[in-house]
Order: sequence, then C-alpha cells, then structure tokens
Amino acid sequence: MRLTFPRVLILLLLGSMVAYAFVIGPKLAHVEATTDERPGVGPVPTYQPPPPWVGQRRTMEPISRFPEPGKKFLGIMTARGSYDLEPLDAFQQAVGHDPQVLQFSVGWADSTFDRRLFDQVAKRGMMPLLAWEPWDFTKESRDEMQRGNQPEYALANIVAGKFDDYITTWANGIKNLGYPVGIRFAHEMNGYWYPWAVQANGNTADQYIQAWRHVHDIFERAGATDVTWVWSPNRDYENAAPLKSVYPGDDYVDWIGLSGYYGTKGAEKYMSFDEIFRPTLRQLREFTSRPVVITETGAVDFDHKKASWIQEMFRQLPGDPDIIGVIWYEARKEREADWRIANSPDAAAAYRQGMEDPMYDVKWTFNAKPLTSLEPASDPSPSGGSPGPTGTTAPTTAPPTTKPPKSTTKPTKPTGTKTTTKAR
Repeated sequence: MRLTFPRVLILLLLGSMVAYAFVIGPKLAHVEATTDERPGVGPVPTYQPPPPWVGQRRTMEPISRFPEPGKKFLGIMTARGSYDLEPLDAFQQAVGHDPQVLQFSVGWADSTFDRRLFDQVAKRGMMPLLAWEPWDFTKESRDEMQRGNQPEYALANIVAGKFDDYITTWANGIKNLGYPVGIRFAHEMNGYWYPWAVQANGNTADQYIQAWRHVHDIFERAGATDVTWVWSPNRDYENAAPLKSVYPGDDYVDWIGLSGYYGTKGAEKYMSFDEIFRPTLRQLREFTSRPVVITETGAVDFDHKKASWIQEMFRQLPGDPDIIGVIWYEARKEREADWRIANSPDAAAAYRQGMEDPMYDVKWTFNAKPLTSLEPASDPSPSGGSPGPTGTTAPTTAPPTTKPPKSTTKPTKPTGTKTTTKAR
C-alpha cells in the first residue's frame, strides 16, 4: 500500500490514541485518585511519614538533660521564625555559632498544625520552641492601648472550651513529632498588650491560671507529654500584674521565661542585662525555684553601646545560676529598635567572643529532657514523657486565685520591653 500524506496522518493519530489509552491515561488516573482539585480547596496532600532521622536519632542517642547542669544554652528568635531561616543563617555566619534553640511565633487565628515548622528546626540540631499566641495578629490595633482588644480570644473563652478542637489538633500533632519541643504559651500575660493579658478583655489572674492549666491538661490527655512548658511573663514594671497571681504552679511549668530589652523607645537610659532582670528574678524566687530562660532580649545601638552591652551580658551571666538559657531577638521592628547582631560587626564580634566560654558548649538532642531543677540532676528516666517537679528544692506553691487589686492609675508602657508584635 502506497504511503500518502492522509494515510500517514491517520497512522499518527491512531498511535497517539493507543499511547494515551495505555500510558498517559493510567498516570492521569493515578494523579486524580490522590489529589482533590475542587475549586477553592487545592490538592489534598497525601500522608507523609515522619523523616527517617527522627527514629534513628531517638534510638542512637542516650537520654540527656538540656541544658546540662551548670551550663547555659544560647538561642535565637527572628521575625519570621521557622517560616524563613535566612535570618538564622545570617546570624550563624556572623557569630560563628549554631544556636541550640530556635523560638518561633504562631497565632491561633489561621495557623493549622504543620510539622514542617518543627522538623526543619530539629534536623538542624536546635530545640523548637513554639511561642503559641491565642489571637489574630493580622487585626492588631495600631493604638498601643488597644492592642489586646480582641474579645473573641478572652481567657474566659479558652477556659470554656471554645478552642478545644484546635488545641487538641496541635496536641496530637506534637505528640507524633517523635522528639521534644518547648511551648511558650500566652506570654507576657502580666501586661496589657495581648488579648490574653490580665489587663485586657476583662481577663482576671485566676482565668489566666485556669486557661494555662486547661491547655496543659488537653496535651496530657492526648499523650503529648514530651513538651517543655515555658511560663513567660514580661519583666516586672510599674502597674504590671503581680507575677505570683498568674503563676500556674510548678506542676504545670518546667521553665520560667522572661522578656526584657535595652534601648527600646522610652527606655533610652542605659540598663545592663543584670539591672533589667535582677529585680524580677528576686520576685520569682519568692514562689518558685524553676530554672529561668531569658526568652526575649536584645539591645539597640543607642549611643553606640550595643557591643559593650553584649560584652557585659556575657560577663554577668556566669554569676547567675538561676538562668539556664538566653534567646536573642534577632530582628528589626522599628527605626529606633534594631536588635540584630548580624548587621553589626562589633556586636557580632562581642557575641562570638562571649559564646566561646565552655559554659555555652551545650548540645540539644532528640532524647533531651528539660533541666527542671537547679540542683544536680539525677539520671533521667528512659520511659519518656515530660519530667515532673521531682528534684525541685522548694515545695510547690499554689498560686492565689483571687483577682489582683485593680490599679487606679493608667497602665504605663514598661521600660526595657518590646511591645511590637513579630511578623509571622
């Protein structure tokens, strides 16, 4: 049969139909079976098992305390946290130091659980520390005194169980990570600038304690016990809520966290690291002996003292055994509040020199258990779970459940603290 152009065209069309039927078609059918392309929904991801390094590390590494008794860890917090690790990379390159903790913020409004936020931190050898914030940060008021005005996130709603499904989802996700994490829930509650603060939304100190314990208990019931619970007020200031009145108790807290800065707006007068935190540390020791982590700190280069402030911080830290870790806030939020180290060669050199002390030679591992006592720790139990208050020298003090006296004066912005929110 003589080949003509029409006959060749027919043969090509027949070949294409056969290829589609036996090769392309089955592949498309497989894609359609594993995704959901409904408008507005997008692909439904298939199940992704935990990374193989999770199980390997937990079986290969011995159980250890973090940090080891007598040592302190150094951590970092950036504006974008684990959503964008470029600021972390810049910090590491500037100081020649790998932080042992990365703290990142997640708001409750629209953030579903995503294990990648934790995995990409853990696989770099850093403890993931979640700053878990019950509010919608996209609706933050520009009026300083109205920042905490979000009634839907009032403590009463948390206590009443209106967020239980959301909390349970996160508890189940964290339980399945396969390694320990920290949770800094509803921090700086002794102020007024967050919806969960005791001076916002009609909240009370007793409601804060109830909300904290409620969230903690949901995690316990879900089996998410490999969690270090970090209760983190702002450093004490005039008109702040009394710290003891909002403390959930040693049975519900592993670490105490504190926020405090040098050189923020309204706090240009020089204050050393010790001057910023010492009065609050003395107040804490009246009702708990839990170890303290500085969960947010930084210094601006006001009057060209940033590098010397860092040097002084490292000189003062060895004299304070209560502090077991310091997390630097590596970000710029305002023109007059740039706490970054990476963009300042002098500050980076000061930090690099300070961290070379063997005191900061600390390793976080996938089998680490939090150091919850300032006394020498006994060998941690290999059974897993979050250590309780065993080994604490001071007895657990039940915090009062009465509302603190209402101040008759208008709340003042605390000096030495950052009140602008992080970007998420």
